[in-house]
Amino acid sequence: MMLKLNAFKAAAVQASPVFLDTLATVEKACDLIAEAAREEAKLVAFPEVFIPGYPYWNWLMNPVEGSPWFEKLCKSAIEIPGPEIQRIQRAARANSINVVIGVNERSPVGIGTLYNTVVTISDEGEILGRHRKLVPTWAEKLTWSNGDASSLKVHQTSIGPLGALACGENTNTLARFSLLAQGELVHVASYIALPVAPSDYDMAEAIKLRAAAHSFEGKVFTIVSCSTVSEEIIEAMAETHPQARQLLARKNSAFSGILGPDGRVIGDPLIDKEGIVYADIDLSRCIQPRQMHDITGHYNRFDIFDLKVNRRALNAATFFDNLTAHAVKREEDVLTDNRKEGTE
Repeated sequence: MMLKLNAFKAAAVQASPVFLDTLATVEKACDLIAEAAREEAKLVAFPEVFIPGYPYWNWLMNPVEGSPWFEKLCKSAIEIPGPEIQRIQRAARANSINVVIGVNERSPVGIGTLYNTVVTISDEGEILGRHRKLVPTWAEKLTWSNGDASSLKVHQTSIGPLGALACGENTNTLARFSLLAQGELVHVASYIALPVAPSDYDMAEAIKLRAAAHSFEGKVFTIVSCSTVSEEIIEAMAETHPQARQLLARKNSAFSGILGPDGRVIGDPLIDKEGIVYADIDLSRCIQPRQMHDITGHYNRFDIFDLKVNRRALNAATFFDNLTAHAVKREEDVLTDNRKEGTE
């Protein structure tokens, strides 16, 4: 069979949510999906936990001060599946566009357990994957639980093999390699603006650097989508923290753009401002660079290195209410053997 690689337009959204207003943020996302589709994009990427916002209070307040905000986030988080994500699915289907979007996901069996989740939706409106961030970063551990690798997968879509990671996961070499090893050609990296980083840390440059590393090492396209810090967010945090404006208004905190398999930015990225970045992608450009470096193929030593990924879904408990026919037969066999041993 001949190799067929797609060419298409991709879109990266850089925007703020309607802070902790789930329904309004869902509607904003649907409007942005339609806008990207009007520009003939076949893939649109949204920021980390876009629905309905990022827990900035973790960086500004101690855990006791931030706890009321955590409760607000729990109440505005969504379950998957659920009516909010179904609204996004309908928008994807109506506009014939693949969507990758970050959400705060609430556990269906734990009202105080949240996950930083990236949802991948096909252009037919089907949920292809729900990836929960493997390790919340630094202060984020006050909000989100660890995810697992059950959905650390590359999805076969109308545009090509698509994978996604959230924010700091794009620094996790093994997580990135696990996607590349599954044939990823298009990677979505979702981020949030983090102005509260150390004063000598250029967040926008750091985001671009991480995306360039993945693109260059894997010879793939990376779509970076980052949120912005709106005036609404600053005012909300200023209610309980007097220095919120000073800490959250810092420039060079958000970068959104699209990078090619040579690690270079295609076109003009967005820094701090809201908008949508577009770029034309031709997956054929992933071939020639791999003649030199194909780290999931000829340019590696799998007799030396061996990566194992546990994809088993992690649950609080495993219940055995109904035995399968096989298990029942096995129990009967054991009982029969025990009876035979007792009579011998």
